[in-house]
Amino acid sequence: TLVRCINLLERPTEGTVTVDGTELTKLDEKRLREVRRKIGMIFQHFNLLRSRTVYDNIAFPLKKSNLSKEEKHKKILSLLGLVGLSDKKDAYPSQLSGGQKQRVALARTMVMKPKILLLDEPLSALDGVIKESIKEKIKQIVRDYHLTTIIVTHDPEEALTLSDKVLIVNDGSISQYGAPEEIITTPQNAFIKEFILNQLEIKRNNIFALFHQEIMAQAV
Repeated sequence: TLVRCINLLERPTEGTVTVDGTELTKLDEKRLREVRRKIGMIFQHFNLLRSRTVYDNIAFPLKKSNLSKEEKHKKILSLLGLVGLSDKKDAYPSQLSGGQKQRVALARTMVMKPKILLLDEPLSALDGVIKESIKEKIKQIVRDYHLTTIIVTHDPEEALTLSDKVLIVNDGSISQYGAPEEIITTPQNAFIKEFILNQLEIKRNNIFALFHQEIMAQAV
């Protein structure tokens, strides 16, 4: 609901939505469509066109762009390389694994060069090694393209390892907002302490190790 309100796929009954200085709730449909082109969204269940190839799925958002056929082709091939699917360009979604489908969804979103990326449970349909590889790919794309990114997830580990800032919502209210290490070391209420940290107990050392590695890397 949150990410669908940010791009106004759901219109809030109260309040306003301001993205990059523009109040979306005041825009007409034409202007809203223009603004949405710079807001990429990746859905939980990929939302790929089953009757189109990987190449054509990535090309779909460029349908009304002013790019030449050659420019479109070059851009699509570049993105296929970025997500590691150059050899799958002629495959159909039914021939892909879950991780490969999510990588196609990433490439399709990035083809429009968004300034903001919205991710709705991007890893929940994946597991194991595939989930870790997609997590690293998301980190790489966000870093390389300097994207403002909002990730919605029910997995505390995902939130704490993917984000610079974490906003935890409980029953419609903000429970805590801060850097991941602050959430872990100084939980502000019983909900954070009992629910979030209990889920992380087994993986806690790994997350602290990750923070330590990142701090050391920055220092170097």
